[in-house]
Amino acid sequence: MTDILTRDLLGKTVVRADGTTIGPLCDVTVDPESGTLRELVVDQPKQLESMVTDEIDDSRLRIPVSLVKTIDETVVITID
Repeated sequence: MTDILTRDLLGKTVVRADGTTIGPLCDVTVDPESGTLRELVVDQPKQLESMVTDEIDDSRLRIPVSLVKTIDETVVITID
């Protein structure tokens, strides 16, 4: 498995599995105790995904990393 660096993630477009664009990845949150990645932060989401998370601050959407399906040219998330 190849490691993915944060600098390579930032700026990627986050999309739903159906192809709907959510917005650009602008930041990530990390658990300060364990160092594990917690959330992707999307800047100016095209749609506020209430099914993704309730956490919206400064027009940024926080998406739990558990929803990430794949990372390639885009970051694909799945929503049940």
